[in-house]
Amino acid sequence: MIYNFMRLILFFDLPMITKKERKVYSDFHKYLIKNGYLMLQYSIYSKIFNNVDALNNHIIILKRNVPSAGQIRIMSVTEKQFARIDIIVGGKSLHEEKISIEPFIIL
Repeated sequence: MIYNFMRLILFFDLPMITKKERKVYSDFHKYLIKNGYLMLQYSIYSKIFNNVDALNNHIIILKRNVPSAGQIRIMSVTEKQFARIDIIVGGKSLHEEKISIEPFIIL
């Protein structure tokens, strides 16, 4: 099998006014973490896949598990494209990030 690593970047904006909406948000956040997503920023998560077929199969599953309210967007990029992200920090961050030339891959 050829590995052409892909990244799925998921952006979401869910309402959090009522107690029920906050629960839906929390459950979706837990779903993402449980399924191997890493938080890039608040409400922006990323997950790596071995190839485009695995990514497309996951998108089908993901569509069955998204909340009905709010907005969710997904973007697929190659690992090479993802590795070219520039991180610009204007001040101290809540999370210290180490920038490396080598791609970070966990399988």
